[in-house]
Amino acid sequence: MSDIKEKAAFNSILASAGLAAAKLFAASVSGSLAMLSDALHALLDVGATILTWFAVRISAKPADERHPYGHGKVEAVAALIETALLFVVAAYVGAEAISRLWKGAHEVPASIVAFVVLAISIVVDIVRSYTLNRIAKETGSQALEADALHFSSDLVSSTLVLLGLVAAGFGYHQGDLLAAIGVSVFIGIAGYRLGKRTIDTLMDAVPHGLSERVREITGDVPGVAHVEGVRVRAVGPEVFAEVAISVARTLPLDRVSQIRSDITAALHAEYAGASVVVTTSPVALDDETLMERILHVASLMRRPVHHITIQRLDDSLSVSLDLEVDGQMGLREGHAIASELEREIEGELGSGVEVEVHLEPLEMHALEGIDVPADEIARIGDALRIIASSSTVIGDIHDVRARRVHGGLVVNYHCHVDGDRSIADVHEHVDAFERAVRQGILEIVRVVGHAEPWPT
Repeated sequence: MSDIKEKAAFNSILASAGLAAAKLFAASVSGSLAMLSDALHALLDVGATILTWFAVRISAKPADERHPYGHGKVEAVAALIETALLFVVAAYVGAEAISRLWKGAHEVPASIVAFVVLAISIVVDIVRSYTLNRIAKETGSQALEADALHFSSDLVSSTLVLLGLVAAGFGYHQGDLLAAIGVSVFIGIAGYRLGKRTIDTLMDAVPHGLSERVREITGDVPGVAHVEGVRVRAVGPEVFAEVAISVARTLPLDRVSQIRSDITAALHAEYAGASVVVTTSPVALDDETLMERILHVASLMRRPVHHITIQRLDDSLSVSLDLEVDGQMGLREGHAIASELEREIEGELGSGVEVEVHLEPLEMHALEGIDVPADEIARIGDALRIIASSSTVIGDIHDVRARRVHGGLVVNYHCHVDGDRSIADVHEHVDAFERAVRQGILEIVRVVGHAEPWPT
């Protein structure tokens, strides 16, 4: 993209230099002030286009330690200098035209050279203005936009000069001076508009509608509870966005990270190459359940809990749960952990809540196990099926696996259960079956069952 901008700027230098030389020659031949003002304007355009060429080269440099936001603002600086040049030309031409009007009309001899130069200039200005505007929009280049404005102002001023020479040719010699004043007024207006946009850029004024659009895109990303704040800035063609959002505090870290990635991707889809920074704040949502609040507390403490029971008692709550801790841990240490968890849950749910924690042993390390022989697995499977035959709920024991670990056997199995039964009902029957298995086969230290609905 930088190569396209550099090429466009270099072509502008060639076009400006050619037109300036031609207009100066035509002004010397015709003696037209309007023509001279247009030639001076063209000479300044040569300097402006050279400045633009250097600006787009510098702005293409990557960000560094001294310029963390890149070098894009150099284009705005170049545009500001070009604005000053426009005002200088406008002031000089306007003052000279008014002075000559005050002294009286001067005769402008008809010159075919002036008409030819102006006609060529108008055609070149049309082509260059259109081309530069198109490239400026594609690349977001403020320097090329300023260059395009120069050529469009050249187009208007050349047209005014042409009209002034035509009027002078018909004997209305003040037409040339009035055309010169028109050129100066137009250049001044163009300079004001360009200068205003440039100063806004240098002052980090947010382009109209940019903040609102960034906020809208961010708020539409699933998982965003609220958009707390948006700060955006445009440096050359690049957009920098800092977005602060709130998310549900119960979300896991990987989900929060995914939300940040989704926001960045959504903004990139709208503003290609945008630099996006997303900060998140956890908040308690109004629709949090008591269960979610308890699990959130346990998650923050990195404590595995299960079998949470919540009871409402008139004006108070009773909460009981199982907390898994290292089975080799001493009771004193385990009780201290349970008491800390109870205090945190009480602090979350408010005063008056009753919290009871039941400690359960948790195997903290991976067990070293080896597969038992196939005939022994077959024997265990047959025993499981015999025990299951007395149950009216559990059936079709299959996919039996057994591994020998320190202390005995760990057995895994699958079974079929009526799919319409509740999870609680199925869990109760599976628990009862597994207790019966451990009582029947004493060397089994753990049974893990996987219940699945009967195939339809």
